Amino acid sequence: MTMDMAAPAGAYFRDLQSRICAAFEEFETDHRFEHRSWSKPAGHRLQGGGESRLMRGQVFEKVGVNFSHVWGVFSPQARAQVPGAEESDGRFVACGISLVAHMTNPYVPAVHMNLRYLRTSRGWFGGGSDLTPTFPMPEDTKDFHAALEAACNTYRPEAYAEYKAWCDRYFYLPHRQEPRGVGGIFFDELASADVAADFAFVKAVGEAFLGIYPTLVARRKNTPFDDEARQKLLLKRGRYVEFNLVYDRGTKFGFSTDAEPEAYLMSLPPLVRW
Repeated sequence: MTMDMAAPAGAYFRDLQSRICAAFEEFETDHRFEHRSWSKPAGHRLQGGGESRLMRGQVFEKVGVNFSHVWGVFSPQARAQVPGAEESDGRFVACGISLVAHMTNPYVPAVHMNLRYLRTSRGWFGGGSDLTPTFPMPEDTKDFHAALEAACNTYRPEAYAEYKAWCDRYFYLPHRQEPRGVGGIFFDELASADVAADFAFVKAVGEAFLGIYPTLVARRKNTPFDDEARQKLLLKRGRYVEFNLVYDRGTKFGFSTDAEPEAYLMSLPPLVRW
C-alpha cells in the first residue's frame, strides 16, 4: 500500500494558503482577508473541516482562498464516481487548497488554482491552475504558461504538453463551444510509483502560481478601463458561472460530500450578467 500523504500535503496546503493571502493583501490598502473556520458536527458522515478566507477589496473584487482537510464516508451514489471508493466501503480522506480570484479591473485576468490529495483504497494528487482573461494579453498568457511549464519540467519532460492539453479539454464549455479562458494545466489521479516525486511536483505548481500571478496583477491593475470594458467582464463571468455550476469537479465533490456550501461555491463572482 502506498504512503498516506494527507498529513504532509495538508501541512503544505495550509502554509501555501497563508503565503498566497499575504501576497494578495499587498495589493490592497484598506482590505484584508476575513477568516472563517468550519467543521461538521459529531456524528456527521463528513468529519474534519477547513478554513475559508475571503477578501473583497479594490483590486480583488472577490477572492477566496480555501483550505480543507476532511474525512468520512461517501454517499452510495458518489462511490461509483471516485476511484477506489467501492473498495474502501466509501471511506475517504481529502485535503486541498482551492482559489478563485475575480478582479475589479477587466484587464486583470481572473484566475483559478487548486491542489488536492484524496485517499480511498488508494491515494492520488490532482489539481492545476488556469487563467481567464476578459481581454487576453499574449504577454500574460505566455508568462503564465511558462511558469507552469517550468514546474512541469521538474517532474517529467512530457508533463506540460499532457497537462496543458488536459486543461484545454477540461475547461471548455460544450454548450457554448468555447474555452473558458486561455488555459493552464490540469491533472488528476496522479499516483506514480514515486509518491515523493508526485508531491514535489504538486508543490512546484503551487510555488509557480505564487510566483507568476501577483506579477500579472501588478502589471495590469492600473490599466485604464471604461464601462464598456466592465460590462464585457461581467458577461465573461457568466461563462465562469455556467462552467462551475455544470461541469466543475470540485463543485460536484462538494455536493457529494455534503461539505460547506460557502467553501465550494466561493468561486462564484460577486457581480455577473448574461
